Amino acid sequence: MNTQIIVEVAYATPDIQLILPVRLAPGATVQQAIEASGMLDKFPEIDLKQNKFGVFGKLTKADAPLRDKDRVEIYRKLIADPKEVRRQRAEEGKVMKKGGGEAE
Repeated sequence: MNTQIIVEVAYATPDIQLILPVRLAPGATVQQAIEASGMLDKFPEIDLKQNKFGVFGKLTKADAPLRDKDRVEIYRKLIADPKEVRRQRAEEGKVMKKGGGEAE
């Protein structure tokens, strides 16, 4: 019987991507994993009340329980809303190619 689970906690800035393994008691939450990882010390800009987080790309709440081998992801705030950027480009008459970037 497992007395601990192992999860990864991931966070990235434009310059750094960090994924840290953490051992926790079964039933541990997303918030407990983030706190145990030390990410809050390494990246003081992370605010558990402001940042969103997920497990394997799916948004979740801080009190969500984790399972063995889950990956908790801490998301940064978007600098620009992708929908707004596309709308502005369309207004300017720019034609975009698939995958982003301006068409020639």
